[in-house]
Amino acid sequence: VNATKLPVVIHGVSTVDEVPGIETVLSDISVRCAPNLAALRDTLPGASVLLGWKFDATELHDAWDCVDQLRWIQWPGAGVDAVLCPFLVESDIVLTNMRGVFDRAIAEYVLGLILAFAKDLPETCHAQKERRWAYRLTERVEGCPVLVVGVGGIGRAIGRMLGAVGCRVHGVGRSARSGDSDFAAIYASGDLDQVLTNADYVVVAAPLTDKTRGLFGAKQFAAMKKSARFVNVGRGALVNETALVEALQQQQIAGAALDVFETEPLPPDSPLWDFENVIVSPHMSGDYDGHHATVVQVFLDNLSRFRRGEPLLNRVDKRLGFVTD
Repeated sequence: VNATKLPVVIHGVSTVDEVPGIETVLSDISVRCAPNLAALRDTLPGASVLLGWKFDATELHDAWDCVDQLRWIQWPGAGVDAVLCPFLVESDIVLTNMRGVFDRAIAEYVLGLILAFAKDLPETCHAQKERRWAYRLTERVEGCPVLVVGVGGIGRAIGRMLGAVGCRVHGVGRSARSGDSDFAAIYASGDLDQVLTNADYVVVAAPLTDKTRGLFGAKQFAAMKKSARFVNVGRGALVNETALVEALQQQQIAGAALDVFETEPLPPDSPLWDFENVIVSPHMSGDYDGHHATVVQVFLDNLSRFRRGEPLLNRVDKRLGFVTD
């Protein structure tokens, strides 16, 4: 019986106890845990399936010469920019992601950030620490124009969430379309610079691809309202960070909330830490209590499909860099 057990490598854990729910299939699969590069090089030969448990694919790339029978990689995140590399793209290995797992949590996080700006919550906390009674007027979010750049699962969840509190939400995607259920309108990415001028909040939730790298630079920040805030929950490399710092220093925009950065962790000497009108968080917008169990459930659903020879869910178009269906 053991000879038919499907060989699966879990990269980023020392024992299966770290993977909630995997115990339900241990009778059907042969799990090898690979907490580090050496273990990965030992476990990859003969493996058919790889479940990524950490978001850094450097070790996988460094161990790629040990891949011989791998047929499917289940990535633990929605964005697959870290794992995509020429040899994976050129191979026949199927790559699936966690589309849908983080959408709602990220949308809630974005709503929280926008409310924090509108209601000036950072200053309230600051004043409280100083025992200072800092009465002031705040902003409404109802009717507020928001531009969401990236209209995949995460961008759509953001659009729905912000629409529910009365924001006027427009999207930017690969192509323009009207009559959309989640956005008042969707503009083509080629029109980004023109549509930036109307938004009070610009929310970036696009995947990182060759086409979107450096999407936001000096020109885009100059096009934004001086009263606008910039929110990035996509990927750090979508933004030219130097240009963002300059835009903040020159008060071209009113503030930023950043959950992703060009270098993570954000280096202590980054000027982004110092702005009073910038909220810095450590790439956590999608991670909620219990999300690991959801990740495993998605993997187990796909594992059943894989064993039956059925098409897998959330299959990534490796050349485009995201799920297209």
